Amino acid sequence: MTWGPCFVVLAASAALSGCATTLPSADGAPWTTGRLSLRADATAQQPAQSLSAAFELRGSGNAGELRLNSPLGTQLVAATWAPGQALLRTPEGERRFSSLEELSRQAIGESLPLAALPDWLAARPWPAAAHTLNAEGFEQLGWLVDITRFAEGWVTAQRGTPPAVLLRVKLDRPDP
Repeated sequence: MTWGPCFVVLAASAALSGCATTLPSADGAPWTTGRLSLRADATAQQPAQSLSAAFELRGSGNAGELRLNSPLGTQLVAATWAPGQALLRTPEGERRFSSLEELSRQAIGESLPLAALPDWLAARPWPAAAHTLNAEGFEQLGWLVDITRFAEGWVTAQRGTPPAVLLRVKLDRPDP
């Protein structure tokens, strides 16, 4: 298994909204948790890929940290990012990049709108790019973001242009 899809998920999960469970962190920033799945169609350079994992996230698209865990709780991959730098840690080691865009391009073979994903997962368009509202949510940067089930903790982002990519996120609910 390559770690490329893992990073898409990492970046896609950045800055999930307040309906998710938060855990205290050492620096006071809250953790957001949930489950996600990613499916990317095959390209000439790589086969179709899919991933399902639990995640822990804190921060935003600008700076943050994300961990992906197996169903048994084993950490699969972790990423940290800040302006001008991104670090991906896997069992194979660490890789540094100058940006989230570069990280996604190197990890999965193409650039993805990673900076927009924190806003998308908070059920709102990214303010730095034009968008079009629709009955399901909005379209932005060539992606359809479905927020119709956001009250239940679901957000789906889908890109139809090749290679098609589908990301589904289920946010954990805080305990009552």
